[in-house]
Amino acid sequence: MHIQLNPAQGVTLSPALEEHINKQLESVDRRFGERLTRIEVYLTDVNGPKGGLNKQCKLEARPRGGDPLLAELLHEDVYDAVTGAVKRLESVLSNHFGKRDRRPSGGERSKIAGDEDGVA
Repeated sequence: MHIQLNPAQGVTLSPALEEHINKQLESVDRRFGERLTRIEVYLTDVNGPKGGLNKQCKLEARPRGGDPLLAELLHEDVYDAVTGAVKRLESVLSNHFGKRDRRPSGGERSKIAGDEDGVA
C-alpha cells in the first residue's frame, strides 16, 4: 500500500507531521494493506489565519478493483485531525470489507422458499 501526502496552502508538512501520519496509518496497513493500492492524505487549512476548527484531513483509500472510500475530520490541530480521520477511515474500511466478505460468493441469487428455480 502506497501513502501519498498532499498538503495544501497553509499546512506545512514537517518531518514530525509526516511521521505522525505514517504511524497513524500503520493500523490501517496491518488490517487492510493487502486490499488497498494506496491512501491519499489531503491536509488543508480551511479558514486560513482566522483560526478555530480549520485544519482538515481528508483520507481517500483506494481498494483494489473498487471505488475510492473517503473519511475526513476538521479540527483546530492538524495532528488531531489526522488521528480522527484515520479512526473514521478504519471504520469505513471495516464496514466496506465486512459487507463485501459477507456477500455470497459467485453472485448467485438465493432461492426463495417454495421457489424451485430461484426466480422471483
